[in-house]
Amino acid sequence: MSKSILTRLDSIGGYDFEKVEEKNLQINDPFIQRAIAAAQDKKALDLVLLDLKKVGSFTDCFIICSGTSAPQNQAIADEIEMSLKKMHRRLDHMEGYSQAEWILLDYSDFIVHIMLPKARTFYNLERLWRDVPRMDIPEAV
Repeated sequence: MSKSILTRLDSIGGYDFEKVEEKNLQINDPFIQRAIAAAQDKKALDLVLLDLKKVGSFTDCFIICSGTSAPQNQAIADEIEMSLKKMHRRLDHMEGYSQAEWILLDYSDFIVHIMLPKARTFYNLERLWRDVPRMDIPEAV
């Protein structure tokens, strides 16, 4: 892993949280760390991690981010898939790639949502899951 990615990953944990119980939310899964770093490498915007472990059995967390265009969303998805494939982590399911308004990458224990701002505002997953611990992840420097 490059030094810049490790630096970004080492800094995880210094975020502002909305609820007191969220202060202990950390990213310990190397696959989730790599997915976040890959999204940052492709300049994903408004990265958010939602911890769903206590409310759902279908996945442990959501990574939600935005791109400014369909090609950027596809580039983010490609980078995440390629980075995780290098770690021998295979994608279980992908949806929405051709339209790229909302791309879903399902890795079973985590799901990545890559959305255009208009779709993200309309579907508002953060509001739908507002009661779960949340971590806002800074954009890459």
